[in-house]
Amino acid sequence: FTHYNTKYPNSLAYQNPKAHQPSSLSSPFSIHDNSFPFTQISHQQLLLKLFHSNIFILCKMIKSLSFNSHLLVMLGNFGFLNSRRATSHGFLFCLKDQTITKMKKDARLRVDSELDGSLSLRVVPPTLIAAEKEEAKAVLTLFFKKQGLSNAVAARIINKSDLFIDHLVSRLHSVHKSRYLVGRELTTLEIRDALIPYLESLLEEHGSMLADVVENFPHPPIKDKPITVASPPDSAPDSKQVKAVSRVTETSPAGMLRPQVVYLMELGMDLEKIKLITRRFPAFAYYSLEGKIKPVVEFLLELGVPKSDIPIILGKRPQLCGISLSENLIPTMTFLEDLGVDKKQWAKVIYRFPALLTYSRQKFKTTVDFLYEMGLSSENVGKVLTRCPTIISYSVEDKLRPTAKYFRSLGADVSLLLLRCPQTFGLSIEANLKPVTQFFIARGYTLEEIGTMISRYGALYTFSLADNLIPKWDFFLTMDYSKSELVKFPQYFGYSLEERIKPRIALVKKAGVRLLLNQILSLSSRNFENALEKKMKQQQQLTDQV
Repeated sequence: FTHYNTKYPNSLAYQNPKAHQPSSLSSPFSIHDNSFPFTQISHQQLLLKLFHSNIFILCKMIKSLSFNSHLLVMLGNFGFLNSRRATSHGFLFCLKDQTITKMKKDARLRVDSELDGSLSLRVVPPTLIAAEKEEAKAVLTLFFKKQGLSNAVAARIINKSDLFIDHLVSRLHSVHKSRYLVGRELTTLEIRDALIPYLESLLEEHGSMLADVVENFPHPPIKDKPITVASPPDSAPDSKQVKAVSRVTETSPAGMLRPQVVYLMELGMDLEKIKLITRRFPAFAYYSLEGKIKPVVEFLLELGVPKSDIPIILGKRPQLCGISLSENLIPTMTFLEDLGVDKKQWAKVIYRFPALLTYSRQKFKTTVDFLYEMGLSSENVGKVLTRCPTIISYSVEDKLRPTAKYFRSLGADVSLLLLRCPQTFGLSIEANLKPVTQFFIARGYTLEEIGTMISRYGALYTFSLADNLIPKWDFFLTMDYSKSELVKFPQYFGYSLEERIKPRIALVKKAGVRLLLNQILSLSSRNFENALEKKMKQQQQLTDQV
């Protein structure tokens, strides 16, 4: 390329190089000191000719030039223009004949990408595209489930929506074009952050017709076609899923499995487990060993995660391997430590809820702000996140806030309940909380007493009515204790009926004494025996005095 005279700052020039070919060329480009009167055309004309003639290269304007002029672009048109008399405005760059075909192909590829602001799928490795399609499917599935669709319905829609999935991947390439140009793969979080806002905008625009938009893409949806929420899933297995699973079991000519599969098996994950993970999350089959899986595994081991726990963690959240250590995992952990998560407990935290590290900072901030709003101190917020990292997965507006309101209606101390048993806030109000409340009301307890019980023992509402509360209540009625004892010590429902409650009550009755429920159940075996013996002596002394 050569610099064009600033006499024509608002135009691009083109000229036919064939009329003045040099006798020999030692490189793909050669410079002619001959000059030509260059025909000037507008940008729109240039693009038009690009698509309607044999023009083979389009030059981007160089913005760094201080005088903001354009470059001289020699566009081979193979006879489109006649040669003309030379002038002195610049140099003509000629191309070797053998480079023309390749440059035409490359130029058209670049132009196709740049005209619509996207990156052509043809420049992205096929394996990466396949992985990104699976990631896009996972995001779309979760999005549909959040809208109330079942797994089966979401799967049915997505199985019919290959063009829309391709569209989502193309959108990824458009949003993150610079990442692909330097050969960098996107992480799971980056993919999610790029697609979720777009899907939300489509939902806002199309509402209940979104599923039809997805299925019929790129054609407009059929307006009078309702979403069939009760349709059974397709009986045929997802071909992409089958392909991913077969990739796991593929062997080399020497009979060796893929390196990443061998590595996972060495960690203690059997082949069937790897296949199960791949069926659930097909993108896992395309994760490279050195680039994704191994760095994450080694990082977890350095945190103190036992090697035996790695298969469990990856089984729960294989997406962890798709997250960048330097750009996502480590910064997220630092962010959580700043919020109070105990850095010494990371191994336990990740084992309990490995998905914690895949959430966005905005999600963390939303949950933490709610905890502060409920009256927790910064120290207690850290304790909650360490003890129950799953609380981050609960929606503040759909789950946490309504649950807090419900417990307040019972007179419970919400901040204390959050600190002692945050997992209670993940329960369904209608399916779990209200039935337990009605259980105690039916047995004569007031709302105030129930509020006291839940404040003292937050786990009370996590127990099953049929398997826990009802059997233990029935046995309590045989113990000859006032029901107010359960208000004082609701932890009664947390002890094993067969291994703790019945044996100790039998010993107390045999001794002919009476102890508080707290003494009977909460003391260690030795302390219980001492308390029982002491009570028996006191009883004997009273008898002797009489």
